[in-house]
Amino acid sequence: MKMAGHTPHRPAWPLGRREGNAVQNLGIGYEDYKRMMDDDCYYVDKTQMIQELMQNRAMVTLFTRPRRFGKTLALSMLRTFFEKEFDRDGNPVDNSRYFEGKKIMSADPSILSRMGQYPVIHLSLKSAKKSNFKASFLKIREAIIKEYDRHRYLACSNTLSLREKEIFNELLSGASNQELRDNERFDEEVENYTSSIMLLSMYLEKHHEKKVVILIDEYDVPLETAYYNGFYREMVDFIRSLFESALKTNDALEFAVITGCLRISKESIFTGLNNLKIKSIRENSFSEYFGFTQQETERALVNFGIADKVEEVKKWYDGYLFGKKEIYNPWSVLCYIEGVTKDEKECPEPYWPNTSSNQIIKDMIGHAGKSVRDELDCLVNGGTIEKCIHENITYDDIHESDDNFWNFLFFTGYMKKVSERKDGTRIYMTMKIPNMEVQYIYETQIMEWLETIVKDTDRTELYKAVLEEDLANMKGYITQLLKKSISTFDSAESFYHGFLLSLLLDMEDYEVKSNREEGNGRPDIVLYPNTEDLPVVVFEVKACKTFKEMQTGLKKALTQIGDKDYIGGIMADGYEKVIAYGICFCKKSCVVEKYGDLP
Repeated sequence: MKMAGHTPHRPAWPLGRREGNAVQNLGIGYEDYKRMMDDDCYYVDKTQMIQELMQNRAMVTLFTRPRRFGKTLALSMLRTFFEKEFDRDGNPVDNSRYFEGKKIMSADPSILSRMGQYPVIHLSLKSAKKSNFKASFLKIREAIIKEYDRHRYLACSNTLSLREKEIFNELLSGASNQELRDNERFDEEVENYTSSIMLLSMYLEKHHEKKVVILIDEYDVPLETAYYNGFYREMVDFIRSLFESALKTNDALEFAVITGCLRISKESIFTGLNNLKIKSIRENSFSEYFGFTQQETERALVNFGIADKVEEVKKWYDGYLFGKKEIYNPWSVLCYIEGVTKDEKECPEPYWPNTSSNQIIKDMIGHAGKSVRDELDCLVNGGTIEKCIHENITYDDIHESDDNFWNFLFFTGYMKKVSERKDGTRIYMTMKIPNMEVQYIYETQIMEWLETIVKDTDRTELYKAVLEEDLANMKGYITQLLKKSISTFDSAESFYHGFLLSLLLDMEDYEVKSNREEGNGRPDIVLYPNTEDLPVVVFEVKACKTFKEMQTGLKKALTQIGDKDYIGGIMADGYEKVIAYGICFCKKSCVVEKYGDLP
């Protein structure tokens, strides 16, 4: 039996195995609870969240969790449970079948009696990712209008006055694009919609004679977008007014649930909202309802026939601590299961980075001073840092101190709590990188940052030193640039190889090749000239962990040039002159010699 007025969709997602050899969709990317149930997707039962929400009642509850940890699906589940729904013909819809066999059905009758009893306003702000305030506001307005349209029956309600119906229809249609070209008309439209959620809830309460549940998803997306695009104050003013009318001075409100990645300061958005209860990743309550627990992850791997992958999944996608609960990244776990069961991939991959621009980390590294670079070195090499944690921050605060960056990174899932201590009123938290997947993000962003440094640096002096065999200037230039970098990859020869390669890529009149076969081996870097009057240039790269090993490493590089006959191989191709260098790196230093110059 299918719900009246609802046509299930069948996605083209790959299938996996589960207990009893039944076949089931993994449901990757599903955010609608009903559709997930209709399409028989694999669902980790989080419905007991309903019971905890009712037992810990607050007028407004804000859940902050990292992206892709199930916030949108959770709100959809809440809407399915609480909403008093009707089909297009006005007939009541029974949503109880969506909870058959779920944990919530064992709850107290006083909680189950709330199922299907409330009008619900369900609003997502995640589409407001636009480059200016007007475009971003119009996306929010579009979402509000969509919710008005979902309750279009109010336009014919016998309980609403003629004036209330007129206001409803005005907000349902909105001003035209032509009208909004006038700045005064646009400002008027912004003012009208600041009270739109409050008005809709009033009309719903009047029609149904029941207070309203308000669900707002991704509330901080417009704020983050506005911050990075230069219209933060305008967006803060609008969101603050929208929330104040809907959540603070709204007698029609039964309760509200809001989700986002960050808690934005009460002084900024939730001004005077004394009925707000914030549930961040530091809270013990509700800790298991976003993300997968250890037990849930192991059960999923068993169900899909890959129980032997537990340790690999733990290394890559575990590491989060919400309250005292160990949590896995659910998006990445499901993507991993899909990869292994469908494509039989042997190696885990970083799935979470592809869902966001990681703008916070880019910002942090871009503004990093020496202390932040040193802390990044420590973290990426498996160490920990201790920082004062505070949640009352705004995007305006992000560059005020380095500590604010670490707070942002912690609350958005890029850092993990190891331990915490109190010093007076201050809370200090020891943190580390959660897992291999997040480690990949740091390493990738660091490498992109280093490439930017290289691109923005005039390398004329280096190119001149290379061709003129000026070893002192060559060493001095490379060393100075290394001092601006991060030591994360020290002693990794592949890093220094890539670093030197990036320095040489734009050398005029040369084509740069890496690990191309010459003589009896493959020199690390070879610069081939485009004109016959220029020499071929060869670099053999070595790296060591201590400064006292540098001369030994340099000798190994020069010996390899001779033993592998790189110069002879190149000359055999018809080139008239070859300059070969050995270079050895250690931390932020290097030594370089021309082949034949070192005894």
